[in-house]
Amino acid sequence: MERPAAPYDPAEHDPAGTRLTITSPEQMRELGRRLAKLLRAGDLVMLSGELGAGKTTLTRGLGEGLGVRGAVTSPTFVIARVHPSLGDGPPLVHVDAYRLGGGLDEMEDLDLDVSLPDSVIVVEWGEGKVEELAEDRLQIVIHRAVGDTTDEVRHLTLTGLGERWADAGLETLTA
Repeated sequence: MERPAAPYDPAEHDPAGTRLTITSPEQMRELGRRLAKLLRAGDLVMLSGELGAGKTTLTRGLGEGLGVRGAVTSPTFVIARVHPSLGDGPPLVHVDAYRLGGGLDEMEDLDLDVSLPDSVIVVEWGEGKVEELAEDRLQIVIHRAVGDTTDEVRHLTLTGLGERWADAGLETLTA
């Protein structure tokens, strides 16, 4: 008889990161809106998690919080979408690297290195592909139950890498 899997413990995966539990898509969007207040031009945000984990929902909230034009939807087939700011904030560049197999070389056609200083760039599925864009980046890992489930609970680990994120206030997101 198989033993049931132990409950997910975010501390086992990244003891240094800020950990959050989200229980609905609306909470995920709200987290994005709140996180947007901490972002500025030049920030690289990498999102990872299973299909359906909520990466695009989080990015939709980021777009709302940044006040950008256009509906934020998954850019899976176009690879990247630019959402200009409706105010004086930075544009949002939303990238889905799922279909890209290579590293930064394959991403060069997107000119992310050119966009980065003036934009907030959010990359879904960017592990092993875009880390070279910036030493300072925010990595967000979203864990969810997999398989045939309607469980909406998500466990997020936010890890700021580099000097930019040392005092960025990620801990305020847990309040």
